Amino acid sequence: MTDAPDLALFHAPHTRSIRVLMLLEEMGLEHVVEAAPYHETGEKLEAYKKFHPLGKIPALRDGDEAIFESNAILQYILGRYGPSDLEVKPEEADYGRYLQWLHFGEGGMTIPVSLLLAHTFMLPEDQRNPGTAKWARAEVDKTLAVLGEAGLEQGREYLAGNRLTAADISVVYMLYLLKLIKQFDGAPEAVKSYFKRITGRDSWKKATA
Repeated sequence: MTDAPDLALFHAPHTRSIRVLMLLEEMGLEHVVEAAPYHETGEKLEAYKKFHPLGKIPALRDGDEAIFESNAILQYILGRYGPSDLEVKPEEADYGRYLQWLHFGEGGMTIPVSLLLAHTFMLPEDQRNPGTAKWARAEVDKTLAVLGEAGLEQGREYLAGNRLTAADISVVYMLYLLKLIKQFDGAPEAVKSYFKRITGRDSWKKATA
């Protein structure tokens, strides 16, 4: 394991920076956590935009380098500070599965989960669209079914290989959002068990504390 004393993560509770914190905890990498001033205006926000041009979360500072986008940060840390069992290598049988589910957690799940979040929880009630919420709920159900049937088929405990990987860290965050807005109860039992298994790890508990 490589020391990483210059790693600083800009973090806020309940955000995608949880993914990065969980990875850092699993890898045992030294790091500091800084509050991201994404809600600020003026000089503080402009200073933060050196690390994330949109002023969003997360962003990682590694010495003089900055990187944003949570799944990209996962890959960056694994590539720079690995090797780690949290990454499936190209020569391994489940490499394709690993990449697929790593990106499914953002590319496949973000739009329906975000719209459901917005139109059932975040937006003022007079701005919520019931039709959009209904469509998003149906699309979320599809993603959860695919996760249960294609991701966790035949009793798989993890999405890629026989161990926790960054793919699980990517996906479990989206399930966490559904849990927060009370839209997770209808998930397949395999997905519920999977969520409980991953979120029972010390790394998750520390990342979400």
